[in-house]
Amino acid sequence: MPMQANALEYGSDQNGLVCGYLFGQGSGTVPIGAAEAAAWLRQGKAGPDEFLWLHFNLANTASEKWLREHARLSDEFYDCLHQGSRSTRIEQADDTLVAVVNDVLRDFSFEPSDISSLYLSVERQLVISARRSPLQAVERLRQAVRRGESIASSVVLLTHLLRDQADVLTRIVRVATGKVDNIEDNLLSGQLKYKRADLGALRRVLVRLQRLLAPEPAAMFRLLQRPPGWVTVQDRQELREASEEFAVTLNDIATLQERIKLLQEEIAALVNEANNRSLYVLTIVTVLALPINIIAGLLGMNVGGVPLASDASGFWIIAGIVAAFTFVAGWVVWRKRRELE
Repeated sequence: MPMQANALEYGSDQNGLVCGYLFGQGSGTVPIGAAEAAAWLRQGKAGPDEFLWLHFNLANTASEKWLREHARLSDEFYDCLHQGSRSTRIEQADDTLVAVVNDVLRDFSFEPSDISSLYLSVERQLVISARRSPLQAVERLRQAVRRGESIASSVVLLTHLLRDQADVLTRIVRVATGKVDNIEDNLLSGQLKYKRADLGALRRVLVRLQRLLAPEPAAMFRLLQRPPGWVTVQDRQELREASEEFAVTLNDIATLQERIKLLQEEIAALVNEANNRSLYVLTIVTVLALPINIIAGLLGMNVGGVPLASDASGFWIIAGIVAAFTFVAGWVVWRKRRELE
């Protein structure tokens, strides 16, 4: 059966296919289009080392129609498609691995909405992946295949994807750590340029990533206890190593979250301290102005008997009394402040 190169860029053809590759041919990895993939699936005469990877864009409504017509996938896979975004999971359905892998968009900008899901159905000779938005990890996998990187089996392809996912997550943690370092440096230098809301937005993204991705190592562990029969011992070891690498990255996210929390608490303490200083200054001004207000109020009453009303030096006498009261009040406030310190 002739195989034609599929010159798709990111997007999809009229059938929703973003890219397709046939592995294990004599000439290596061969790009394949929707028509050739349908013919290959109909023939069902794949060689022992051959397997097909088809990647679909679920935003194209023709994708699911094509899959139901040409690929015999488990009901669990279609159930995942209609459940929307959820935590990572990898489970066995008959002789097929069904996975929901969460990833970030290609134009990730540290927004919680920039996280989306990739749906996978992995069999010995067929791998189907589908997404609604362009994702980074699967794009890294696609570029690796296009560069001619050797992919020996469908499980190796899955392992490569999981490691790409961990690499993307590691890069996100590295960028987030850089942002937190800048905030911490400004905080230590006394320049409170950042609000708690800036750290809060970053923390929300990390919390969402951890919540969606945290079940992945546990799901992988359960799978490795009873994998499908076609998964080799070497494949199990590769999956186990990928899971361990991913667990380390998740631990880095948890550590960074705790660090952000401590910075938020320190910023809150500094803000409270600044507010207390402002309130203290306001209290001092109020206390110092109190004698002036009392005396001015008494002398301003329109009643007879106001002292010094007919005295030529009355103004200066009252001014001296006010100054004396103000000095005494200021001295008392200063003494109280020294005692508190």
